[in-house]
Parts: sequence; structure tokens; C-alpha cells
Amino acid sequence: MRPLRTEERLTEAGRPVDDLEGVESKTTTTVAMDFGRITLREDLVLYLFGTPGQDRFWFLWDELAQGALGAVVLADTRRLEDCFAAVDYFERRRIPFTVAVNVFEGAERFPAQTVRAALDLDPEVPLLVCDARDRSSVRDVLVAVVEHALERSARTREPVAT
Repeated sequence: MRPLRTEERLTEAGRPVDDLEGVESKTTTTVAMDFGRITLREDLVLYLFGTPGQDRFWFLWDELAQGALGAVVLADTRRLEDCFAAVDYFERRRIPFTVAVNVFEGAERFPAQTVRAALDLDPEVPLLVCDARDRSSVRDVLVAVVEHALERSARTREPVAT
């Protein structure tokens, strides 16, 4: 079965909704959430929900966060401030998360410590540089968030998510 498209061309009708500041050359916008399933072992399956960061999708977050093992905040250094709300969301709900700085052509690269400071991340929050188009890079991010969730669960002896 062919996957559904969750990206569509930007139109004039979406101008009031889609903020293109910092990404003026962007030609598409997210119109739905993504879903995936990865079987790591016969007894270990990850269900992945890609929730867009735009405000119009925030109503989904509370439902999807219930029972979540962890989360990935995908950061774009051209608009790093867009990550503040997601970081705050997962911190407040005590859901383990990893920040993955996605590399975009033409985007300025910053040292990890600079991004960590800009997002005011706690030292134990993993921060990785990734390319969301590269399978092995995405795998590394998923491994990092699972390891972080397991370490935190073992350290606090609490459930992984609330």
C-alpha cells in the first residue's frame, strides 16, 4: 500500500497559518501527523508518531503522550525558538526526550553546547546532530531516546512516562 502524503504545497490560503520566517524557500507544509512502526526484535516494537510542531496540531499532543516511552524534539537551527514549547511540554510531563538537530542545506551549524545553552537543556538530555532523510542517522536518534528513557527509568525507579 502506498503511504499517504503528509506534506502538501503551500497555498495562499495557508499564508495566515504557516509562518515561513527563517525558511522563506519552503514550498510545502505539514497537513497531518506521521505514523510508523519499527520492529527491533520479535518482542520489541516501537510505534512512532510524528506530530507537527505547528500550533494547529497541539491538540494531538496530550493524547499521544499518554504512555509514551519517550520523545524526540526535531530542531531546526534556522528557527530554534520553535522548539521551546516542545521542550517545555516534555519537561513538565517528565517524559524523557532527546533533541535531534536536523541538518539542512544552507542552515548555519552550531556546536552542540551552543544549541544546548540556547534551549536551556538539562545536562542529561541527549542532544544529537542528525539528517532526518538518512536512515542510519534516524536510527541513532531513536536508539538515543530509548536508551535515555531506560536509563532515567532505572535511575528514578519511576514509570517511564506519566
